[in-house]
Amino acid sequence: MDTQAHFRRSVLENEGIQLLSDIRRGIEKEGLRVNRDSGMLAQSPHPAALGSALTHGAITTDYSESLLEFITPVSNTIEANLDYLDQLHRFTAQNLDNELIWGASMPCIVAGEQGIPIASYGHSNVGTMKRVYRNGLGVRYGRMMQAIAGIHYNFSMPEAFWQQAHEAAGGSGSLTDFRTEGYLGLIRNFFSRVWLLIYLLGASPAVCASFLAGKKDHHLIPVGGQSNSFYLPQATALRMGGLGYNSDAQRGLQVCYNSLKTYISTLREAILTPHPAYEQYTTTAEGEQAQLNTALLQIENEFYSPIRPKRVTRSGEAPLVALQRDGIEYIEVRCVDINPFLPLGIDVETARIIDTFLVDCLISDSPPCDDSSRQRDAENLRRVVDNGRDTNQLLLTAEGEVTQRELATEALSRMKHAASLLDTAHGTTSYSQAMQQVQHLIEHPEETPSGRLLGEMQQGGTAFWQLALKYSKRWDKDFRERPLTPEQSHQFRAMAEASLAEQSAIEAADATRFDDFLAEFYQQYQEISS
Repeated sequence: MDTQAHFRRSVLENEGIQLLSDIRRGIEKEGLRVNRDSGMLAQSPHPAALGSALTHGAITTDYSESLLEFITPVSNTIEANLDYLDQLHRFTAQNLDNELIWGASMPCIVAGEQGIPIASYGHSNVGTMKRVYRNGLGVRYGRMMQAIAGIHYNFSMPEAFWQQAHEAAGGSGSLTDFRTEGYLGLIRNFFSRVWLLIYLLGASPAVCASFLAGKKDHHLIPVGGQSNSFYLPQATALRMGGLGYNSDAQRGLQVCYNSLKTYISTLREAILTPHPAYEQYTTTAEGEQAQLNTALLQIENEFYSPIRPKRVTRSGEAPLVALQRDGIEYIEVRCVDINPFLPLGIDVETARIIDTFLVDCLISDSPPCDDSSRQRDAENLRRVVDNGRDTNQLLLTAEGEVTQRELATEALSRMKHAASLLDTAHGTTSYSQAMQQVQHLIEHPEETPSGRLLGEMQQGGTAFWQLALKYSKRWDKDFRERPLTPEQSHQFRAMAEASLAEQSAIEAADATRFDDFLAEFYQQYQEISS
């Protein structure tokens, strides 16, 4: 039982309320590079003007060479995060030739699996490991899934909050364990309520027909009887369903968030235990090593989840080792779609909704999860992904089925309390105003991002890729027409040059065979105490 929730809530409802003004956030935002005229996925290498994808701290790539990822510094203000993200978009747009950043989560026009180039990070051991890991994702799940983009929202409470709550609870046990248990409580609540975030923020109800090439068992239908776009009439975020970041092989992986020990143990076994279905993959079509190992997971990041417990790792350290060393430091929300109607894909109001949702998860009672609750959570997520704008559909609770609208209204009532706490801490009414918008979206599903996207497609007889390209061009024009200050331009150019020099230094210093490097990395998992 989560006995901490009372103390977490008490601190924020009383003398510790001001600590909410020091919530720490970081945003990671992905975006495909596409041809400005055709909307086709770019085949060009990562632009040298952007620096090294291996070592740059703010501009890198994810699965594909064409999939940019922007990373903001950690900040205690949403505005600072978004301002830096805006600078990254402007710097990048002004250094792309006949390309732009795709402003949607589901991909642009893709010329089959081989039209998605896997990211390259040079010939160092660490760069080779990143490349081979991506090879593994490609052979296991297909490259198409890896071309989907999203926004990751990193969130943590200030250390002073955990100290005060720990003292209020009597100070028994370590502060590290107390903090970890608090984040696990947040995560359990998140899983039971994530369907509401999917409804509010989902923006991927349709896909380009090219995304479905070779997929015969999908359940989508053509938009307007045409064959260039497919959708589900009441869908919200197909990215989070069976066509998106999903894995049949991982469905049997029962990850428990009742304790950090069981979480670490479950993923450790999945990384160390061979998975027979993957033993067939030895080399790629290009003749490269096909995967890092033949286990169910190559590394922790392969586990697909809408939220992750995280800790900043030391150089060469495996994420599970970092978690065992000092517990959970922050959580990473991974289910936020890119909103094509926003220049950055996210705005201040979206961030306030996420903050309020997470604070509510933090201060609410969080019962332990079990097999039945996990199945309920997964089924509710599936229903809202596929049919979420039918707010009268039924969702599952421990007591039985309830309409989605009723559960959403109940959740909003709790969130309003969290919003009032955030407003008091920040001296504003902005969080409560964001809850008014949530109320409006619950009552008007057609005005959610997914509803707007389908509405515009249907009204204009427009294909998904055409609509996404139209907005991508609009935001690209804005990025290009707002030059950075000389100081900002100098800073980003210097970061790019320094990252290229750092990659060269890493490659020059490598003296270990890759197989030995990899064996040493995996030895860390063997040494994790059970």
